Amino acid sequence: MGTRARGGRPPSIVDVAAAAGVSHQTVSRVLNGSDKVSPETRERVRRAIDDLGYRRNSMARALVTRKSGVIGILTTTSLHYGPTSMLLAVELAARRAGYFTGVAPIEESSPEAMRAAVDYFLGLSVEGLVILAPLLDMAEDLAFVDFPVPVVAVTSPVVAEAVGVLSVSVDQAAGAMMAVRHLIGLGHTDIAHVPGPAGWYEAQTREASWRATMEEAGLAVREPLAHGWDAETGYEVGLALARDGAPTAVFCANDDLSLGLIHALHDSGLSVPGDVSVVGFDDVPQARFYLPRLTTVSQDFLELGRRVVSMLLGAMEGREPAGPVALRPELVVRASTTMPRR
Repeated sequence: MGTRARGGRPPSIVDVAAAAGVSHQTVSRVLNGSDKVSPETRERVRRAIDDLGYRRNSMARALVTRKSGVIGILTTTSLHYGPTSMLLAVELAARRAGYFTGVAPIEESSPEAMRAAVDYFLGLSVEGLVILAPLLDMAEDLAFVDFPVPVVAVTSPVVAEAVGVLSVSVDQAAGAMMAVRHLIGLGHTDIAHVPGPAGWYEAQTREASWRATMEEAGLAVREPLAHGWDAETGYEVGLALARDGAPTAVFCANDDLSLGLIHALHDSGLSVPGDVSVVGFDDVPQARFYLPRLTTVSQDFLELGRRVVSMLLGAMEGREPAGPVALRPELVVRASTTMPRR
């Protein structure tokens, strides 16, 4: 265990220098990985660091080098699969790039809340910011904040461009189009949709793409009965559809909605996919264990995190990005979809 310096204070770089018999500049060179120190001196300094239990003051280092090794992440308080997966993916990618992260969830979106979170991170000397903004209100708040450090947002590319920040996203419109075209390709012409909440850009984009793909195919559009992300909403919609005349297929805005919908159809005496085919979105880990196994749209959150951090590091180094990045999702076909009964 390390010892404390005189007066009970934590050991400083000066204490390390005295213990190693070198100057504090030499200790600093060792800490910064300089090759201008002999192997013998480097070993003596490291031994003194271990003996004293010296811990580097990252704030003081930031004042000198202007590099804290910290990236700030602003996000929502949502516990849904998409936002939490994005957060974890960005944290992992940042750590693999040699950076630590600080996270500030914003409970109620407003320009004031956004500015307060940014000010908090600036007090920590963060080198860059990642903003996970699936809510349109949160994304639009970015226009009211001055960012003195590079920023990359995971949000609507249109909104990100309008407010002047870099963006990485998954092509939600393409994912929804894949799902609906898959059902049309199987022969379905009556395809309902259970959308996510209206204030989420992913939900709006998936619903708009469902409508556009149906209209492009010359098919009638059933107006959605409810909006939400949870299985309870899917269950309620499933009961209503079964009661009022079920379609032959349903595209749900996420997998939780699909789970509730399938349960309701089963409780109503309808089979999936025999009577109704169902497609979800997200490909949650348990989707392949649904009964039946769920056809869904997969988003590569790990790749999303890598691209976010890569773009942010490039901006921190002064490189000009090629433009917004939109990753293409993948349709994963399983047992919950088949041709409609003739």
